[in-house]
Amino acid sequence: MGVYNVHERLLPAKEEDVGALIDALASDDDRLWPHGSWPRMTLDGPLMTGATGGHGPIRYTVAAHVPTLWVRFAFSAPRGFDGFHEFTVLPADDGNTLLRHTLAMRTHGPARLTWPALWRPLHDALLEDSLDRAELACTDSVARPARWSAYVRLLRRLGRARAR
Repeated sequence: MGVYNVHERLLPAKEEDVGALIDALASDDDRLWPHGSWPRMTLDGPLMTGATGGHGPIRYTVAAHVPTLWVRFAFSAPRGFDGFHEFTVLPADDGNTLLRHTLAMRTHGPARLTWPALWRPLHDALLEDSLDRAELACTDSVARPARWSAYVRLLRRLGRARAR
């Protein structure tokens, strides 16, 4: 099954300021990843091509990084996720910048079922929280904060219970 999933936010900020959020991913100064509510993004070194890491059970390698513009992570787990996710900074009009997250992959095996039933709702909620953090970093406020669905709250409760 082919998956193409995009989340984006128009931010009233300069490209280099939004790009700095990408460049700080998995660092002590990470203001983009919602690590207060979700598993922290970790890498085995600085954000650069070849670094490996992930968040929770999702594992990946930095496939490419163009500072302040783009970073792509190639999946290595869970099994059945063949593809990548990436953050991109795109110029917009009137001094705004578009921050886009794209996930593109093919699923196979059990992932054909677990992606739509489990991973996609969690992924979508995490990404909207991440874009809220980007907006907060750029404007000191969030106009319309993301809200988790009842299903996402249930999945998170089940995940915590399973972890115990």
